[in-house]
Amino acid sequence: MTSSSDPRTLLSALRAGAPLPTLPADAVEAARAMAREVGAATPAAVEALPEPLALAVLEAAVLEGLPALAEALSTSGVKPVAKAAKKALYQLRSRGVAVAPPPRAEPPRPAAAPAPAPEPLPALASVVTGRGERALVLGRAVKGGGIEVAQVLVSDEQGVLRIHLDEKSRGTWRRLLKEGVEKGGTVELPLADAAALLAEAAGTNLRTHTPFPADLDVALRHFDIQPRAEPPTLPPPEPDDARRVLEGDLLHDTEEMAPWLPPEPELKRLLAKLDEVVGSPLALSDAQRQEQLQAAVLQVAREFFTPDTRRRYALRLWWMADYFERTARARHAEVARAEARRLFHGPEEPFSRFAERMFEKVLALVAAAGVRAGATASTAAPRDTEAPAAPAPSQERRSPGGLILP
Repeated sequence: MTSSSDPRTLLSALRAGAPLPTLPADAVEAARAMAREVGAATPAAVEALPEPLALAVLEAAVLEGLPALAEALSTSGVKPVAKAAKKALYQLRSRGVAVAPPPRAEPPRPAAAPAPAPEPLPALASVVTGRGERALVLGRAVKGGGIEVAQVLVSDEQGVLRIHLDEKSRGTWRRLLKEGVEKGGTVELPLADAAALLAEAAGTNLRTHTPFPADLDVALRHFDIQPRAEPPTLPPPEPDDARRVLEGDLLHDTEEMAPWLPPEPELKRLLAKLDEVVGSPLALSDAQRQEQLQAAVLQVAREFFTPDTRRRYALRLWWMADYFERTARARHAEVARAEARRLFHGPEEPFSRFAERMFEKVLALVAAAGVRAGATASTAAPRDTEAPAAPAPSQERRSPGGLILP
């Protein structure tokens, strides 16, 4: 089976689960899901597919007699998809399926001088939490003088988690921007940069089969954003990175990354190991006990940072490097980028000081509490230091001015 197969043959292969080695694996899996439930396929998701897979999904809509997808894609900016959608509508009409008539062409009007394109509005991006979440705020001018505002919560593991789309006055928009910067933890950035982050997050939704939240498809169209099909990657390590990563622990001294702690399962594993050391029947000196505690921390940290985990934290650090740079902390930005490149690509030695320090903070919390680590496992002290869990949509966190918070 090749990518040049006709749409119906390719559709049969998708539904049969046949291998399609010449096409991207993540795109094939997304197309299989759409082919199985074509009624749930969104125009943006179909446009993001390679052309052969997009045409196969349109073929599925024709076979099931569903015109909505073809109607929406008939005006797509992706020309091959628009052409195939118009052909699909013709086939549906021929079968007697009711199809909305194409928009009637208006008589030509005298050409008017093109209106100057509105200047892109600035956007906002929050700090990244230890769970890989951050908030974005994008705005665009609309008719009537208002601003359409998209407030988005994104995750590096699932994509777009929540989005709130509404229209605000220019005065309210300016207050949102001012509050976002003044309250801390948020930076202003060009709209194009925020749009790239939203495209990356929407692509993660597709790759992980996380459903688009309500209004996301509308926001992508209004802000002219296509989901990014390929997962993000980072540049290879630089010669000075090995030296910079020896300072990786300083990142945890920042206000933004001090709350970063290991996930709860790893916290419990580490606390159990610390309890074994503290409760050991062996007669250990303070120095020996401290040495064993440090060895336990390093062991759990190394086991946690698998290749997939390394890449995930590398991308979080890459986001944080951009945040540090925008807040005039060049040294922290350099260290974060060095850690990110080495975590993403290797080598694994020397072991990341950033990674080790994230687990050492748990040991510090246990020592500060003045209780045995086993008892501490049942308290909320370590977990409370981490950013709070993402609230349900009905309980989303907002600032006094209405900004969605991660």
